[in-house]
Amino acid sequence: MEMTRLTKRNHYEEIKDQLQAMIMDGRLKVGDKLPSTKEMSESFGVGRSTTREALSALKAMGLIEIRQGGGCRVIRNIPADIAIPELDSLRMNRATLLELLEARQSLEVSNASIAAAKRTDADIAEFQALISTMERSVGQDIEGERTDLFFHLTLAKATHNSIMVRLFESIANQLETAIREIRRVELYANQTVAERLYSEHLAIFEAVRLQDSELAAQRMKQHLQHVENILTKYI
Repeated sequence: MEMTRLTKRNHYEEIKDQLQAMIMDGRLKVGDKLPSTKEMSESFGVGRSTTREALSALKAMGLIEIRQGGGCRVIRNIPADIAIPELDSLRMNRATLLELLEARQSLEVSNASIAAAKRTDADIAEFQALISTMERSVGQDIEGERTDLFFHLTLAKATHNSIMVRLFESIANQLETAIREIRRVELYANQTVAERLYSEHLAIFEAVRLQDSELAAQRMKQHLQHVENILTKYI
């Protein structure tokens, strides 16, 4: 299995793209087992956390399964699509996009509340490392988008409810595809907005850390309303 050592800044996305291409062009076939996270990280020249993020993205696309203990196996050779025909023309369909934003807010407010009640010490440690990375990436569009998405995914996982995680991945993947360029320019490359977004994520984390479900839900609602107010100016 040949891998190209990475040179670009956004390593997570590069790894995902390389592995996805191998799966879709047949170099990795359905049923094939991927090398270990350690082996892939060494081949790509990145840390294991970066490789794990790329594998999580491939899992969300329905291309691989991640088994307990870290083993990964190819299960499809084309990305799994959600059966919502309207999403094919999402950029042109303002009403559908607004519904998707509304669904995301409902789900993520619940995720924040549940995560505050059920989070573990391991979840908090993962959040703390991620928050540090987010602080360093303020004002960097691609890295800011990556860490933002990973924050919300980490929050969903902290609910310890697999259905909530799958629902989040389904909604988030479609939403980010539809509004990616708007997000990068208006949210992450804008220093003032990016700093506020970091503060909002930090506030959500603190509520989760304190196990205050009501406060976590309130702060998530405020954060998503802020993001929605910016996005709806462009759709």
